[in-house]
Amino acid sequence: MGTIKLIFGILVIVGSVVLGAELIPVYYANYQFEDIVKTEATLQTYTTKPEAEIQDNLFKKAQELQIPLSKDQIKVSRHGTTGTGSLSIRAPYVVHVDLPGYPLDLHFDPSTENHSPF
Repeated sequence: MGTIKLIFGILVIVGSVVLGAELIPVYYANYQFEDIVKTEATLQTYTTKPEAEIQDNLFKKAQELQIPLSKDQIKVSRHGTTGTGSLSIRAPYVVHVDLPGYPLDLHFDPSTENHSPF
């Protein structure tokens, strides 16, 4: 009986390590990209930088983080006038993770909308 518990315990630990090794990097990259999106929206609300340039910057950052995101998936839009309006960014994407015996699609939607206080 003690041997069965030991084997079961070892399998649980190994399974947890494998699951963590597959999922933690994906979630961490998403966390970093969400932070970049929010920072970009906060800073670019008050500039005259065109939406296409903001989109290019976000695409480059996504490529650095190895996020499977195309440039067309990044939606950047301004509302109102520059400096007194708002800027919204939305970049939904899906990451496919092949877990042993269980393929998984993780859906992420980093998005933000920054309003000017004026």
